[in-house]
Amino acid sequence: MTDIANKKIHIKWIKSINGAKKPQRGTIKALGLTKLQSEVVKEATPQIQGMVFSVRHLVKVTEVS
Repeated sequence: MTDIANKKIHIKWIKSINGAKKPQRGTIKALGLTKLQSEVVKEATPQIQGMVFSVRHLVKVTEVS
C-alpha cells in the first residue's frame, strides 16, 4: 500500500448545512459528523478525500501526525 493510506485527517464541521443541497447533507452524515462543531478522525483514503472535497466549504480539515 502507499504511504497515503497510513495518513489520518482531522475533520471538523464548522458551518451549518441550512440551505445546503441534499447530497452535501448526506455527505456530512456519512463522514460521521452529527452536530455542528463535531469532529472526527478518518484515514486519508481517496474516498474520504473526495467526500471532504465535496463539502470543503462546510468543514475544516487538518492532517494528524
